[in-house]
Amino acid sequence: MGLLEGKKGLILGVANEFSIAWAIARKLHAEGAKLGFTHLPGDKMERRVRKLADPISAPLITPCDVQNDDDVARVFSEASQALGPLDFVLHSIAFGPREDIQKPFVEASREGFKLAMDVSVYSLAIVARHAANAMPNGGSIATLTYFGGERVVPGYNMMGVCKAALDASVKYLAFDLGPRKIRVNGLSAGPVKTLAASAVGDADKLAGLYEMASPMDRNIDRDEVGSAGLFLLSDLSSGITGEIMHVDCGYNVMGSPGRAIEKVKALFMKKAESLDPALAARLRDDDEIKRL
Repeated sequence: MGLLEGKKGLILGVANEFSIAWAIARKLHAEGAKLGFTHLPGDKMERRVRKLADPISAPLITPCDVQNDDDVARVFSEASQALGPLDFVLHSIAFGPREDIQKPFVEASREGFKLAMDVSVYSLAIVARHAANAMPNGGSIATLTYFGGERVVPGYNMMGVCKAALDASVKYLAFDLGPRKIRVNGLSAGPVKTLAASAVGDADKLAGLYEMASPMDRNIDRDEVGSAGLFLLSDLSSGITGEIMHVDCGYNVMGSPGRAIEKVKALFMKKAESLDPALAARLRDDDEIKRL
C-alpha cells in the first residue's frame, strides 16, 4: 500500500515530460495518489499532457487559463466532480514575455511585468482560494519557486522579482489558510532543464555554477525534486507550512564561491599545460595565480 493510497490531488503546470511538475506527479502516482491535470489552452498542449496523463488513468485532464477567475473556478468544480474532495494541489505555473525576461529588470516593460506577476504570482492566490473550498478536510498546496527570488541571479532578471513576490505569497497564504488545516509551501529547486528554463539565457551556466559551488559538488536531478514535492504534498510534512524548501545540493547556504575557486584554477592550469607547458610552469610560480 502506497503512502498516498486514497489521496487525490490536482496538478497545474505540466508542459511535457521534462517538467518538474511531472517529476513530482510521477512520485505521487507511484505512491498511490489519484491525479487530475490541467494544461494550457490549445490542442497542442492538451496532446502533450494527455501523452503523460492517459497512461496513468488520470480521471481529469482539462484546460486552465489562470488569468480568468471563472475558468479557475470551473477547473476546481470539475476536479471535485472527477476526484471528490482534494488532499493536495501542485501549482507549477510561471510566465513572462521572453523579451522582458532576457533584458535587465530596469529595462522590463510595464505590460510585461504586469503579465508576469499576474500569471506567475497572482495565479497562486486564485488557485489557493478555490483549492481551499475543494479541501474540506484540509490538505497541502505547494508551488515551485527559485533562489533568484531571494538573491540576485544574473540572467534571471524580471522573473527573480516575480519569485520574490511568490515567496511572500506562500507565507501570507499559509497564514490565511492555516485555520482551515491547509498548508502552503514553496519548493525551490536548483537549475533543471525544462521548457520554462529555456527562456533564461544563462540556464546552462547556472547548472555549471551549482556543480562547482554547492556543498555537495553537484547539481540536483528531477527525481530529487520529485521526492521533495512528494514530501511537501503528503502527510509526512504535516507540521510544515509557510516554508521555502531548497532542493539545490546546499547551494543556497553558500556565502562565497567555496571550492569553485580551486576547481576553476585547476581547470585553468590544465588548459595552460596542454597549450604551453613552459607557460604553465611559470604560472604555477606566479603570485597572482597562487592567491586565487
